[in-house]
Amino acid sequence: MLTLTCPNCGITAEETEFHAGGEAHLKRFGPGSSDTEFEQYLFMRDNPKGVHFERWRHVYGCGKWFHAARDTMTLEVFGTYTAQTSTVPQDIINKIMDRRPDWQASTAP
Repeated sequence: MLTLTCPNCGITAEETEFHAGGEAHLKRFGPGSSDTEFEQYLFMRDNPKGVHFERWRHVYGCGKWFHAARDTMTLEVFGTYTAQTSTVPQDIINKIMDRRPDWQASTAP
């Protein structure tokens, strides 16, 4: 089971207190975008084996959204950060690089 820490209210809890919201750092397309761009936004998601950046909502707590960096194979959580952050914080990238030396930072959003 995943244990996540909400960066907004600081509470650490099991994943049942949160709700997964899919891939983080998506480029959103709306009116005026091409059909291809809108299709990519709606339907095409990464599903990596390894490090992944996801959106989560603290449903039974503060109710706010945040991002989490975790490994999809081991369920190891590298860190969480607020949803208003447009790029992955350097300390989380460093933690991933320490634990997964073969991971490429260029794959970070």
